[in-house]
Parts: sequence; structure tokens; C-alpha cells
Amino acid sequence: MTSTALTVQQTARPTGFPTPGHFRFAESPVPEPAPGTALVENLYWSVDPYHREMMDGDFELNAPLEGRALGRIVATRDPAALPEGEIVFHRRGWRTHAVVRPEEVRRLPRYEGVPLSAYLSLLGGTGLTAYVGLTRIARLREGEDLFVSAAAGGVGTATGRFARLLGAGRLIGSAGTAEKVRYLTRQVGYDAAFDYHDGPVADLLAKAAPTGVDVFVDNVGGEHLGAAIGALRERGRVVRVGTVGQYNTPDAPPVVFDHADMVEKSLRMEGFLVRDHPHVQEELYEFAVPHLLSGALALDETVVDGFERIVDAFLLMLRGGNTGKILVRRQPNL
Repeated sequence: MTSTALTVQQTARPTGFPTPGHFRFAESPVPEPAPGTALVENLYWSVDPYHREMMDGDFELNAPLEGRALGRIVATRDPAALPEGEIVFHRRGWRTHAVVRPEEVRRLPRYEGVPLSAYLSLLGGTGLTAYVGLTRIARLREGEDLFVSAAAGGVGTATGRFARLLGAGRLIGSAGTAEKVRYLTRQVGYDAAFDYHDGPVADLLAKAAPTGVDVFVDNVGGEHLGAAIGALRERGRVVRVGTVGQYNTPDAPPVVFDHADMVEKSLRMEGFLVRDHPHVQEELYEFAVPHLLSGALALDETVVDGFERIVDAFLLMLRGGNTGKILVRRQPNL
């Protein structure tokens, strides 16, 4: 274990896209755990689209940023609840070391053959978002057709893979590059996909799904949401996960759609926060782990090595530079 700890702090509120100048690395001695706590040395960090939204006011300036992380307990003052050597999940985020209490961590089950990174991607908040969206919010039924925006991102790839295993019919996705479109259809299992830069989303969706869809999983908002409402069949559902398309454009135009569609087609639109569904975590393990071990389910991850690159990874994600879930790893071969 090193003798120096690093944290990432936000130094200013951005307008539009953040830059490296909105962050700083702060160095300090490695903290000592107090009675009833333990010291965690972090191994993996998650950078997520919601961090951008929190930068506008929820994150305190000049303080370590919150976020999901996995780490190993390296010193403990509560060996019964927080034993040394245990790998734990916590939300004390963008720092190399964290002092945690038992109620702030989740001890991870370890399945031989499942990579540690999976607990921040398919088995973590990303996968749980996709699974809750499909099973609790959309209540996806076998054979139903699905459209997913930002389909090549972490939630989008997880949604596509889970939907296929849950018996969905046709899967249609949108992405930001031709390379990602190919990845969706060749690797993830989408039946059709399009680059939303190629024209009006409503036209591209109509071409990919000429008879419409039953469910829309929305990670973007904006034009995608308006187009999807027009394409939904009777009793269609919209699952609102995020509005990443508007995080960096506060003056984005409002969503345009025919409001009569909501009534005449008996549509339902519902958003949710994954933090309200922790009770589904064990069910996700039961569903996903056997498929991971059998090879029926694959991990879609972009891994950036080195904590010193966590800001770079975050900015890369905001610019769409990742495929699947983006993670920061302390060092290779973890």
C-alpha cells in the first residue's frame, strides 16, 4: 500500500462540456481508520453520465467526488463486519483510499470465472439499471420489440443483452458512430441499429422499425424521445433512464411529439432511479451470473488504466468515446 492518497475534486461549475480545468487532484497522507471503520484501497472506479448532471450543483466544490468503486479492505478497526482482504463495493468514489463504515459497503459474492470488473458493469449499477428497466418498469413480455437510445453505452449494451435473454422480439438501437452501429449488430445482438447523425431520428427509426415498437428504453431524451413516442404501438411503454443528450446543452430545445399519442395509444412513460431498487440486486445475480459463466452473456467494457486518468475517462465518456460500460482500473491484470 502506498503512503499517499489522491482524491479528485470539482473546482468550478461548468457551462456546457466540462474540461480538465474543472477538476483537480488533491494529495494527502493515507487516512487511518477510526474504531468501527476500515480503510479500503480502491481497485476499480465507475464514471457515469449522472456525474455530469451532479456537477451543476449536487457535488460540493473542492471536496472529493462521489461515485461507485470497488476496493480491498487493507486495514480494519471492525474485523467482524469489515475483515481485511475483503473486496467491497462503496460509493465514496473518486479517491484512491476511502475510510468506510459497515453500512456504507456491500460485500461482494465471488463467482469463479466472473471478472471483478463485472461488479461495476453488468452486475453493478449499470446492469441493475438495465434489468430493473426491463423487468420492473417496462415489464417486458416475450416477443415484444424494443428500441434503445445510446445503445452502445453501458446501460444500452446491458439492455440489449438482457432483453435478448428475456425473450424480446426485435431489438433496434441508436448510436453515435458507424463503428458502434456495427458493434451493436455484430456483437451485442441488436437486429438493427442506426447512427443518429445520419438524419432525423424519426425517419431513421421508421426505416429500422417500419411497424413500430412496444418498448423504448431512453438514455438520451430530446429528439430520440419524440421519435420513439411516434413509433410506439398501442399500450407501448417508455422507460426513462437518463437525458444525457441534454446534460451539456442546458438550452436544448424541448421534446416535440404528438401529445395525443399518449392518450390515443394508451402509452405509459415512467422514469426511475436505480438506487430505489437495491432489493433486486440478488435477483440480478441469479439471472446474470449463470449466463456469464456459460458464455451466453458477455461484458461490454472500455477500461482505462490508472487513477490519474479518471478525469480523462469521464470526459471521454461524455464525448461518446466508450463502447459499453467505461471503468477506470488501478492497474492492469486485476
